[in-house]
Amino acid sequence: MANERIILGIDPGTTIMGFGLIKVINKKMEFLQLNELQLSKYDNHYQKLKIIFERTIELIDTHNPDEIAIEAPFFGKNVQSMLKLGRAQGVAMAAGLSRDIPITEYEPKKIKMAITGNGNASKEQVAKMLQQLLGLKELPRNLDSTDGLAAAVCHFFNSGKVVGAKSYTGWDAFVKQNEDRIKK
Repeated sequence: MANERIILGIDPGTTIMGFGLIKVINKKMEFLQLNELQLSKYDNHYQKLKIIFERTIELIDTHNPDEIAIEAPFFGKNVQSMLKLGRAQGVAMAAGLSRDIPITEYEPKKIKMAITGNGNASKEQVAKMLQQLLGLKELPRNLDSTDGLAAAVCHFFNSGKVVGAKSYTGWDAFVKQNEDRIKK
């Protein structure tokens, strides 16, 4: 039986929440979905939070992700903006936690580094690399929507690096446990 899991990536925001889903079968990624939740039409901040929570629950109930990767808010100078972003992130996390789904948070620079090799990459560079990695036919009009997908792919790339991952005692052990990664 194939080792299969679904990762939901979320870039929380109070104007746009980007999200993406990938399926991992054994050690290969497969693109499932990429979209965004437009929140700019709502004036009430609490209404936006409610919608973020409900949409995240809907995504969870529809796709049954095994893990959630979420982009951490970057630190800016505007305290009010940071507070609002933190709340948006918090309600997205609460939705996942309410369904007992493990959540991992990634700094924006770490996500960019994982996708492009450059922690200061532009949205266009990240989107283009995601297109290459996942075989996407076209990029979305709004590149904010790729940030959630980037979080999911970053999580996939970092999955083997978390505490409790395999450890090796030398090259022989590494080769034996990773024969599929060796080119002959």
